[in-house]
Amino acid sequence: MTVPSTPSLIDFDHWSTLARSDPEAFEALRTRVIDEAINRAPERSQARLRCLQWKLDQIRDTAGSPLSACVLMSRMMWDSVLGDGGLHDTIGKMDQLTTRKPKMPSAQILPFRQTDQILP
Repeated sequence: MTVPSTPSLIDFDHWSTLARSDPEAFEALRTRVIDEAINRAPERSQARLRCLQWKLDQIRDTAGSPLSACVLMSRMMWDSVLGDGGLHDTIGKMDQLTTRKPKMPSAQILPFRQTDQILP
């Protein structure tokens, strides 16, 4: 079976039916699709994405129910957006950097006498 690479083309009903009828095939396909997505990411991001996926898999394995796993993952996502050092903080710091006016150096202005003499 070929799986579309674009999330909007994934057939939710097919995945749902597969999960109910053949959980092992569902899990194998889910793992393959996730691995393919990580492999398409820039190489510099792949290790971080694998760690994140491992963390999500641990939540799924220990949550007790799919709904509980969903709530825990949602909380984790919101913490990464709104928590300390999260996306919101980062964007705020970037915004401060781009809107802050640079401090101009100060200098003492020396008065000069006006003379009629022109230097050669």
